[in-house]
Amino acid sequence: MPTHPDAVDAPRHPDACFDADWLALRATADRAARAPRLEALAAAWLQGRRRRHPQAPLRLMDLGCGSGANARHLAPRLPGPQQWTLVDHDTGLLERARTLGADLRDAQGAKPQVDTRCRDLGTLAAPALADTDLVCASAVLDLMPASWLVRLADACTSTGCALLITLSVDGTWRFLTHGSAEPPVPDDAFVRDAFNAHQRRDKGLGAALGPDAAPALAALLAARGFDVETAASPWRLDLAAPPQAALACALIDGWRDAATAQCPHAAARIAAWHARRSAQCAARGKEVLEVGHLDLFASPPVATPAALRPDGPAARAR
Repeated sequence: MPTHPDAVDAPRHPDACFDADWLALRATADRAARAPRLEALAAAWLQGRRRRHPQAPLRLMDLGCGSGANARHLAPRLPGPQQWTLVDHDTGLLERARTLGADLRDAQGAKPQVDTRCRDLGTLAAPALADTDLVCASAVLDLMPASWLVRLADACTSTGCALLITLSVDGTWRFLTHGSAEPPVPDDAFVRDAFNAHQRRDKGLGAALGPDAAPALAALLAARGFDVETAASPWRLDLAAPPQAALACALIDGWRDAATAQCPHAAARIAAWHARRSAQCAARGKEVLEVGHLDLFASPPVATPAALRPDGPAARAR
């Protein structure tokens, strides 16, 4: 699994950096939350691509791959043969992706070809997606500004590739008891609004769209003729289960920190809210913390510029 030769850590804003421990903590919740229907749509679209170009491998690119969890989840659910390009700005996470992905297999049990590239996603342009069949990303979109989404939509239009974008935050969360929403505690809405405002801060590329990112990308792609479907993919964290309670506690800590950074004048108010909600998580009762996310699958128009280019997918099949 080769690494791109210029693999050095790409500069990135601190708010857009995530360590391996956090990625491992959220991995189980991510797997449970994904929308299976959209994965099935992606698999069916790739099968059609495979039939049209039987001599070419299916080329998949995972943007902001982190430790490779997205590819490890998707590879056995998608047809082969597969050729993955994993892109991230962190060489340490890319090394972990190589290690954890050593046993990667596609839906037919074949081992994919995997390449890793150390890149700042801010440099994304159409040539980077050349010959790509499916662009993937997980828990990345909400960090990006509107201008980046436009570039992504334009690049995918030019290339004629599909997109499967998962686990973009939608700005909602709530506590459930026996499946029903419990009454909010004081300042739930205040902390949520402050956190969402913090999510919209500049992460190094311009003001991030945060919870508005997935709907914005859906609209951009639909305007370019893509067939777009979205589906809710919420985390549902059972506070009675220690690993899920640990993730819930980490989330509440993060919400406190972001809300305080956004509204330092309300630090005491936010600390009081944090104490109440942290105690609830530590008690490991029967509640469930539901955190909203959105998944998106988009397939390009049947006739695309990429299909006609000399170096496009049709050319690869000749």
